[in-house]
Amino acid sequence: MNNFDLLTYIQPELVAILAIDLVIAIILLSAMRLLSGFWASVNTTTELSQKDNFAFGISMAGSILAMGIVLTGAVTGESANSYVTEAIGVISYGLVGLLMIKVGRFIHDKLSLNQINKAEYIRNENMAVAIVDAAAVVSTAIVIRAVLLWAEGLDIYTLIAVVSGFAVSQTVLLVVTRMRENHYARHNQDASFQQALKDGQIALAIRHAGHMVATALALKAASYFLIYQPTAIIVNLVGWLVISIVMTLLIFLLNKVARRIILMGVDTSVEVDQQDNIGVAAVEFAVIVAIALIMSALMA
Repeated sequence: MNNFDLLTYIQPELVAILAIDLVIAIILLSAMRLLSGFWASVNTTTELSQKDNFAFGISMAGSILAMGIVLTGAVTGESANSYVTEAIGVISYGLVGLLMIKVGRFIHDKLSLNQINKAEYIRNENMAVAIVDAAAVVSTAIVIRAVLLWAEGLDIYTLIAVVSGFAVSQTVLLVVTRMRENHYARHNQDASFQQALKDGQIALAIRHAGHMVATALALKAASYFLIYQPTAIIVNLVGWLVISIVMTLLIFLLNKVARRIILMGVDTSVEVDQQDNIGVAAVEFAVIVAIALIMSALMA
């Protein structure tokens, strides 16, 4: 059978699989709009087209992007044993991802930004809070995808491994948030990081978003060092935590060096913390995420 005949032979089945994947993906992405409105207790159409609430749009965009990231682990375009098996697999993967995204957002709301009612501030068009919220769900999605791809099989051990990895990721993200809060207080006469977000400091939100995404990429890179062992739950958990911390510290150290070179002559604390310089914050975001992406690629 030549290449043309082979392509002709497999094309109908491949097209059907792709169609199933895309239809399910679009349905799940659409569901994120409904859930975003439910979380914020608003009508999404009213917020987006009548009130022109940019903050809600950013928050919803983060949720949709997060769902898309999770689904990339399931929507591969590969042929399954049957169309039903493919549909069940993608739906299951998507629903698990959806649930964990929502749990991650709940943890971020109640623990990381425990002084801010994010839904209320987003309804009131606070762009800074919306940016941090979007970054939080995207960061959670990056880790969820990494954990689901790392764990093999579909049994109780897989569930435990996924929950353990998710718990580690949320712990590290919480610690990073507290570290950024302390850093902000030290450089701003004990001012409150969360209060600054409430006051709408967009530059601060952008920089913090970069640190969260970079942390998620560090957690993803940690999975490359671990071999999934179904019965070694403690080993998996401790290993993921230790390697994640090491990778996060390494990325932050490299970012500090690179930032001083790239932004030489710019006092980033003054520009971002005090003058709300969005341009400088955007550069900081790009630098730390770029370093995290490079490190993740090298580790892979």
